[in-house]
Amino acid sequence: MKYSKVLLKLSGESLGGDNGRGLDEKVLGRYAKEISTIVESGVGVAIVIGGGNIFRGLSGTSKGFDRVRGDQMGMLATVINSIALSISLKLNGVESEVFTSTPMEPFGRYYVRDRALDVMNKGGVAIIAGGTGNPYFTTDSASALRAAELGVSVLLKGTRVDGVYDSDPEKDELAIKYKTLTYDKALADNLKIMDMTAFALCRENKIPIVVFDMNCSGNLLKLIKGEDIGTLISQ
Repeated sequence: MKYSKVLLKLSGESLGGDNGRGLDEKVLGRYAKEISTIVESGVGVAIVIGGGNIFRGLSGTSKGFDRVRGDQMGMLATVINSIALSISLKLNGVESEVFTSTPMEPFGRYYVRDRALDVMNKGGVAIIAGGTGNPYFTTDSASALRAAELGVSVLLKGTRVDGVYDSDPEKDELAIKYKTLTYDKALADNLKIMDMTAFALCRENKIPIVVFDMNCSGNLLKLIKGEDIGTLISQ
């Protein structure tokens, strides 16, 4: 395997299926099956999920929500998504544990790095919910932070697009896909891969990022094996 320990970042909207809202059991089951294939291959797996299918804190401010309270609601949304994925993983024969960035027992175990590593080392999946536990930070930032803490080989960003393009491929049929990118090139071209805080964390800690299509069956395992899937961003 090319990568022995990974952090997988999933958007909340992806769990909502075609309309990006709520939870789609078919998507949860499909993702759980994809994840189970790499766990069975001996890869250590941690997962961070967004909450945009339920509530996004920043969008709430336009409706009059206090930003701090709105972000806290978004953190709770990630816990719901994490519990749902954990259940789907267990239905697929994969042990998993939900960790939360703030104390939230019995919904999840309070996140401590060594506890999460222990789960991963025993062949389970550590699902880390609640973002960073602080407002004003995205789940992209949380995924970069946890990737650095856990010492993963790569941060995998599963999306509905098969990599990074020079423009939106869903709007521009002439959009050009990058196979590889440097952090500096991505910043210079203002490519919206992750927010700046997350990107800076990955660059400073030399954590490669791979953006790939999570909805294409088999992509995750192929990527882990070293096949040319998605776009690789590195030094």
